[in-house]
Amino acid sequence: MYKIAAVQLSPVFLSVEASLKKAGMMCESLDADLIVFPELVTSGYAFSNKDDVAAVAEPFPNGKSFRYMRDLSARHNASVVYGFPESDGDKYYNSAALVNPDGSHYLYRKTHLFYREKLFFSPGDTGLIVCPAKNKVPVGLMICFDWQFPEAARVLALNGAEIICHPSNLVLPWCQQAMLTRSLENRVFSITANRIGTEVIGSTSINFTGQSQITSPLGEIIQRLSPNLEEIAVAEINPEAARDKTVTEMNNLFGDRRPAFYTDILNPRQRQT
Repeated sequence: MYKIAAVQLSPVFLSVEASLKKAGMMCESLDADLIVFPELVTSGYAFSNKDDVAAVAEPFPNGKSFRYMRDLSARHNASVVYGFPESDGDKYYNSAALVNPDGSHYLYRKTHLFYREKLFFSPGDTGLIVCPAKNKVPVGLMICFDWQFPEAARVLALNGAEIICHPSNLVLPWCQQAMLTRSLENRVFSITANRIGTEVIGSTSINFTGQSQITSPLGEIIQRLSPNLEEIAVAEINPEAARDKTVTEMNNLFGDRRPAFYTDILNPRQRQT
């Protein structure tokens, strides 16, 4: 069995050190093979301008947050996924990293930016990646609003992901339910690690929905947390269950795909009707 965890908390806005300390203290007694933290867990979310982002963004893998999470991974003998604002030259990315107990690490830059993120971050250029976590379990990385695009989870599943790690700062009301469908339509486990709390930009309050969850390849909720408490969801799973894409004795989820017909360009017959 493989023990997975989603950590739900409220970061300390614009304080990397305080946010990392909170994350570490919450996990002090946690026993898991794979730990997933929220999107931008090192910085908070409600940036007013690029100066805010510049104050907390870090290069990868040379930043303070990476070193902290690398040590946490080694200390707990667990793979760790966390979200952070990344700096790369004069660009900033909304990124997530996977760090393994052996020190290996992987970087994903968010593909689909949400709302005001477009004011500060460049669109991700890594592509949707699948990488080995502890015990070589293949995990896919996506961030928050990536959930809105079915292609994201599908690409990860087609590339072999057995678990989708989904660091999030969710504000829309539909994601948690949608991730049940993403798990079901791809027959994978998913870990949505969301944050809680409220942050303010000018006169606008941003309320985060919590309800971090772990879901099964059959679209079942294995664990779901509260909307407003700092807590951790933990579950024991068998990742190999995600390899079974059988729907019926005559149907296979991936074997029955017909990609030649999956196009948004109408063929001539369709245009005439």
